[in-house]
Amino acid sequence: MTSLRKLVVIRLQVEGIHCWPNCDVRGVEYLRNPHRHMFYIEAHKEVSHNDREIEIIMLKRIVSEYLESFDGNFYAMSCEDIAEDLLNRFDFEFVQVLEDNENGAIVKK
Repeated sequence: MTSLRKLVVIRLQVEGIHCWPNCDVRGVEYLRNPHRHMFYIEAHKEVSHNDREIEIIMLKRIVSEYLESFDGNFYAMSCEDIAEDLLNRFDFEFVQVLEDNENGAIVKK
């Protein structure tokens, strides 16, 4: 019998401002300045059984509340920084953060 891995998935979006203060890439120097994005986030968390250790809706609420604590200002955090922070803080297996649902990063265990 094959052992199955079970992961729950949450998706959410949060409005935020960030910047890349040390940007030295020609043509996108404007990234040094604070600018707004809608950050689209998808996170996967492993669970051990079908009744789950945490309800998906509650997990999403907890993550949303944490992101709200930034008050919309992610400062110099990149998509990778945000994803890694969420992965470690909530013990996720996979986190994707996209700017405006287009470009971004994935961090996974």
